[in-house]
Amino acid sequence: MAIKNLKDLYLDQLKDLYSACKQSMPVVTELGRAAQSRELSEALIAGNQGISRGMEVLAELCDRHGVDPTGEHCKGMEGIVAEARKHGLETEYADEDAQDAAIITQYQRMMHYAIAGYGCVRTFANRLDLDGDAASLQECLDNTWEGDRRMTKIAEGGVNKAAMDGQ
Repeated sequence: MAIKNLKDLYLDQLKDLYSACKQSMPVVTELGRAAQSRELSEALIAGNQGISRGMEVLAELCDRHGVDPTGEHCKGMEGIVAEARKHGLETEYADEDAQDAAIITQYQRMMHYAIAGYGCVRTFANRLDLDGDAASLQECLDNTWEGDRRMTKIAEGGVNKAAMDGQ
């Protein structure tokens, strides 16, 4: 489908973001299982619940506009997921705290991609006067930012110091 206008771009990006969320869920589950910190593991479980809720919102918005949310494959998240597996799961770590720090890094990279995506589609929805869509997307954006801030608190609250102590 040729993208002819902002509405077409908006719908395309909703589908791309849906794909990104769908691809991130399995690796977030794997990262949660690999995390040694209970707090980190619980945060990743909560993160997956947030990703799932975001997918529900994206699917509802796509349905409202008559498009299939599964009609796109996000190559950007495909690469980020591969990096998350490589650096968070497949790399051999002699120190479990260092692995937890890597897990946080990889999760935050995925979340920053989602933050960019939600911010763009929310801005498109505002421009298109799709106020209900914009409000739903703002909620997803806020929740994603909150998950990112939670990870920063976990990192700064002890994981990074513990990883440094393993030197």
